Amino acid sequence: MEAGTIFWAVIGLLLVVLVVYVIQIYNRLVALKHNVSKAWSNIDVLLKQRHDELPKLVEVCKQYMGYEQETLEKVMQARSRVAQAREGSDMPALGAAETQLRLGLGSLFALAEAYPDLKANTTFQHLQDRITAMENSIADRREYYNESVNLNNVRIEQFPDVIVANKFGFKPFELLEFSEEEIADVSVKNLFATG
Repeated sequence: MEAGTIFWAVIGLLLVVLVVYVIQIYNRLVALKHNVSKAWSNIDVLLKQRHDELPKLVEVCKQYMGYEQETLEKVMQARSRVAQAREGSDMPALGAAETQLRLGLGSLFALAEAYPDLKANTTFQHLQDRITAMENSIADRREYYNESVNLNNVRIEQFPDVIVANKFGFKPFELLEFSEEEIADVSVKNLFATG
């Protein structure tokens, strides 16, 4: 074989290796993007279920908690803000709305302690247990979602993946974060303070 043929064979082989490598990077980025979408879908299902349960809880509470209308209204307003942020896939707004909803539910459940008839109501107990279980599942799935987002965002910034990500339009996703107020220890004194 002559030197020119060997040279072009080596160049051709290098090009094939490069193309295969770029395809592998692209496929990994696609998998990460779809993993984020799947993680969001898991949260979205729970948010929709909880959205449907909250009016039932508020209705049961209204029968017993005549003087706590402000708390009930705050829960329903927060529910509405969560739905708007969820439908718009606005993660910062969703995080803020979730914080308010969780605080409102915490206040509602704390206030329910003062109403023995309400606490004894089986519908209330069922809804409280169901919503609490959903809250725990949302927290778990939020952790998985944020980990998926983090893996995606790190990968599209790493070299050489950043070249492929920029070329094919892969974008970072936003984390679903709750405010410091949500993750801080609950102050029982503040829960029962009158406004």
